[in-house]
Amino acid sequence: MEYRFLGKSGLRVPVLSFGTATFGGEGDFFKAWGNTQVDEAKNLINICLDAGVNLFDTADIYSDGKSEEVLGKAIEGISRDQLILSTKSTFTFGEGPNNQGSSRHHILKQIEGSLKRLGTDYIDVYHMHGFDGNTPIEETLKVLDELVTSGKVRYIAASNFSGWHLMKSIGISEKYGWNKYVAHQVYYSLANRDYEWELMPLGLDQNVGAIVWSPLASGRLSGKHGRNKPIPQDGRIAQGGSPVPEAVVQEEIFYNTVNALEEVAGEVGKTVAQVALNWLLQRPTVSSIIIGARNEEQLRQNLEAVGWNLTREQVEKLDKASEVPPTYPYWHQWKNKSLNPAPDFYSHLK
Repeated sequence: MEYRFLGKSGLRVPVLSFGTATFGGEGDFFKAWGNTQVDEAKNLINICLDAGVNLFDTADIYSDGKSEEVLGKAIEGISRDQLILSTKSTFTFGEGPNNQGSSRHHILKQIEGSLKRLGTDYIDVYHMHGFDGNTPIEETLKVLDELVTSGKVRYIAASNFSGWHLMKSIGISEKYGWNKYVAHQVYYSLANRDYEWELMPLGLDQNVGAIVWSPLASGRLSGKHGRNKPIPQDGRIAQGGSPVPEAVVQEEIFYNTVNALEEVAGEVGKTVAQVALNWLLQRPTVSSIIIGARNEEQLRQNLEAVGWNLTREQVEKLDKASEVPPTYPYWHQWKNKSLNPAPDFYSHLK
C-alpha cells in the first residue's frame, strides 16, 4: 500500500481508505447504501488492515450514529495505534434548535458523542461535514483548535466547502495562529470533475490534501452501467441512496467516459472500477480515496486499484472523454492559460 502525507501535515495516510457509511443501515437513505453489522464489519476491517488500509472514515449522521457504533465495536481488540479514525459533524443530529451547525455548542456535543460511539479517546481527523454560513468562522475554528490542543482531535479537516469557504477559514487560522484544515474531503470522479476548477488549484497553493468521497459516482463507474446498460435496480442509485444527484451527471459525456474506461480496462486487464480509481490516484492533491463495500468481494476488487499505474496516453484518453465545458469565471480565465495555468496532470506519468 502506498502512503501519502495528508496535506501540510506529518500524518501519512494510505491512498485507499475505507468508508463505513454502509455500516448500520438505519433509515431509508443509508439502508440503500448497505446494512453491515458488527461481525461483517470486523471481517472487512481485518481485510483492510491486511492490505495496509488503516484509515476508516465515518460521520455522526451516518445511520444516526449507528455507523460510528458499529465501527467502534468492530475495532475492539485492535491496537488504537494501528488505526486512523476519521469522523465528521455539522449536519442535523437529534432534536432542538441547536441540533446542527458548526457552533461551539454543537461541535462540543457531537465530538463527545462520536468519541463514545467509537469507543476511543481521540479522533485522528475531524471534519466539518459542510460549511455553516450562520456561525462565525472564528467560533468554529477556535473550538477546533482547542480540541486539538486538548488531545481529543489530532488534525482538523473540511468537507464540501466552496473555495472561498476554505480559503477564508485558512486565513483566519493563520491570523490567530490556530490549527488549520490540512485536508478537504470532496466529491471527485470521472463523472464529475468540477473539483479541478477551483478547489484543486487552492489545494495545490495551500497544500490541502484531498480525501475523495464517492470516487465511483455512487456506483455509476462500477462497470455495471453504461449506454446500453441501465442502472441496476438493486443498487443504491435506483433505491434512492445516492449522494450524487442524477442531474449533475451529463448523460452523453458519461457514456463516452464509460466507453473510454472499458477500452482502457481491456488494455490493462483491470475492471472499469479499478481503472476509475487508479485515474484518481494520478491526480494532483489527492491524498486518499475512500472506497466503500457492501461485502468482501467488492472490497477485495477495490483494493486491486493500487500497485500499478495508468500510462499518460490512457489518462489523457479518460480526460478527453470526461471533459465538460467549465462554468464562469473559469472558461474566461482559461482563455489565457499563461496567466492561469491549469494543474499539471501529466509530467509524472510515463
